Amino acid sequence: MSKYTDKEMAMLYDDTKCTACKACQVACKQWNVLYSPLGLNEDPFTGSYQSPMDLGPSTSLVIQFQEKKSDNKFRPVEWAFGRRSCFHCTDAGCVTVCPTGALSYAENGVVQVKPEKCIGCNYCNMACPFDVPRYWGPERKIDKCTMCYDRLENGRKPACVTTCQPEALHFGPREEMIKLGKERVAIMKEKGYDKCELYGENEMSGLHILQVCKYGHEASGLPTDPSMNVFAPLAKWTRPLAGLATAATVIGLGISYFMNLGYKRKPETLAEAKESWTPAQRKTASQLVAAAEKKLAKKERAEDSTN
Repeated sequence: MSKYTDKEMAMLYDDTKCTACKACQVACKQWNVLYSPLGLNEDPFTGSYQSPMDLGPSTSLVIQFQEKKSDNKFRPVEWAFGRRSCFHCTDAGCVTVCPTGALSYAENGVVQVKPEKCIGCNYCNMACPFDVPRYWGPERKIDKCTMCYDRLENGRKPACVTTCQPEALHFGPREEMIKLGKERVAIMKEKGYDKCELYGENEMSGLHILQVCKYGHEASGLPTDPSMNVFAPLAKWTRPLAGLATAATVIGLGISYFMNLGYKRKPETLAEAKESWTPAQRKTASQLVAAAEKKLAKKERAEDSTN
């Protein structure tokens, strides 16, 4: 077992060090083989440096650009960067509602995804307070950040972490990442960033993507006290009911099969059947008979000419 899969791990994103170079986005696409639109002007300019503007079937990670005016004359604009992807919640709504097991917890805290089990029900998207899960392909299979679990299994850090030059991304045991995040918050507050905070220590019972927010979580576009959809917990109760309904259906079909063993339908003559035909059925029957007669006449003419 890898050192990154045998205990609880987490990633720390420090937006105070991030330069928004988007190298992490590129690394994510390269490692996970996620395509990018290549058509002319396929991604029109939106007026923002952020690109793309949202997660999608080929984008599991986006660096966000949040711009806000400030009353501070030395910092008139608060330009906060944010990392948008799956947060790998300890109490994940998507795992709670998934009826097929396409989403599950790994021992290290990663929310794993198995697209081959996905039925495209979209429940996970409705339950996620961060609006993360997306679907792709003709069969509508789920797509989201996996924290490069295949790399973790082989003792390697996520692709985005290894490519970050300003060291805004860190990966390691969750307790160490929390400690590192709090230390950075203390440094930033000494520098006058009073709203600086660590996001993710307690949200959703603890996130495995932690974030140091220089201007506070709201400036970074993160929800206050996130929670899953109120209807999501009902999925835990509906699963057993769905199983019982399936079992009852199978039993009912079995009983019906055995009760009808030996049953034979009473033969029905053509004349009797015609009595219940609709006008459309009569018309179709007439057309079929005419076509058959025409084909038979043609065959007889061909035989006569041969003889």
